[in-house]
Amino acid sequence: MQDHLQVKMDEFLPLRDVVFHTLRQAILTGELKPGERLMEIHLANKLGVSRTPIREAIRKLELEGLVTMIPRRGAEVAQITEKSMNDVLEVRRALDALCAELACERITEEELAQLEKAAASFEAAVKTKDLKKIVQADVAFHDIIVRATGNQRLIQLVNNLSEQMYRYRFEYIKDSSQHERLVEEHRIIYESIVKKDKETASQAAKVHIDNQEKAIIRQIRLDRQKS
Repeated sequence: MQDHLQVKMDEFLPLRDVVFHTLRQAILTGELKPGERLMEIHLANKLGVSRTPIREAIRKLELEGLVTMIPRRGAEVAQITEKSMNDVLEVRRALDALCAELACERITEEELAQLEKAAASFEAAVKTKDLKKIVQADVAFHDIIVRATGNQRLIQLVNNLSEQMYRYRFEYIKDSSQHERLVEEHRIIYESIVKKDKETASQAAKVHIDNQEKAIIRQIRLDRQKS
C-alpha cells in the first residue's frame, strides 16, 4: 500500500507538516492499513524526503492514537478496536443529536436547499459503489447540519471528531448492505429538520450513529477473522 503514497507539496507548510498530513490521510482513508509497519527508510525513499520529517510525523501520529510503537518492531498503523471506536462514537452521538436539534431552530432556507441536494448526492454516490465518493458525500451531508448550528465551538468539536471518524466511516461504508439504510436515515434527518421537529431529528441522528456502530463492529470482527 505504501507504494501509492505521494507527497503533495505546499509552499505554505513546513516539510514535516506536509509529510505528517500525507501519512495521516493515508491512515484515515485506509490506504495504510491497520497493523501495517511504517518503515522510516522505505517511507523516506517513497516520499522523497529525509528520515527526520518521517520520524517527526510518526511521533505526532502516535500522539493522535493513529500509530502504535511495538517493541522490537517499531511503528505500525494502530488497529481499529471496538474500544477506540466506541469512545469516538459515544461523543459523536451526543454532538450529532445536539447539532440536529439546533439545526431545526437555526437552519436557513439556503442551507435547507443545500441539505436536500446533499441527500440526493449521497444517494447518487451510493449507486457508484465508489467508497471514497460515498464517504465524501456522507461527510458533506453532515457538514451542512453542523454549520447550520452557527455555534463555532460546536463546529470545532465536531470537525476534530470527524477526522477521527474518517477511519470508521470507511469501515461501515465497506458494508454495502447498509447503503440503502443510510440513504433512508439521511432522508428522515432532512425531513425532520425541514419540519423543525427537534425530537425526531435528534432521535434520527442517534439511530444513525447506533446503526453505524453495529455495522463497524461487524466489519471489525469480519476483518479479524480474515487476518
